[in-house]
Amino acid sequence: MHALTEKQVRRSLVNCSRGEAEGMTLPRTFAETPWEELVVLGWRDPKAPLRGYLVVEREGRPVGVAVRAADTRMSSGTPAMCLLCQTAQAGSDVSLFTARRAGEAGRNGNTVGTYVCADLACAVRAREEIPPWLRERDPEEVAAERTAELEQRVHGFLDAVLR
Repeated sequence: MHALTEKQVRRSLVNCSRGEAEGMTLPRTFAETPWEELVVLGWRDPKAPLRGYLVVEREGRPVGVAVRAADTRMSSGTPAMCLLCQTAQAGSDVSLFTARRAGEAGRNGNTVGTYVCADLACAVRAREEIPPWLRERDPEEVAAERTAELEQRVHGFLDAVLR
């Protein structure tokens, strides 16, 4: 992913108003973002804990979506899987996120949802957390595959938001 400015991130959001985009809070560590290691930038809004954002490059430009976490979480004793990075975790570490659809559909209240890492740090997990059944393979190769698959699934989610 190419380095983005705060302005580019705010303008990338396709499913919220300009006012909502201006009101979002970027991650505290935005200036230190390791852009070359990311295929998707994801974070929870520190000032609005149920809000989060995912930004990905699409056709050479950033495209982002605002998401909202469910009010409740699963039990930590319940196993769950993020459907973007496909990392198995405790249920408390995965949350249902919904995104308002772009355009008129979103203004009419239509949403799309999926289960995602509660902290939206899927890009880090895809690169660093190797599932047990893949540990015998080359870690760099596995990380590259998981990252590419993550990018495809994020684009699929984005397609659903844009429909």
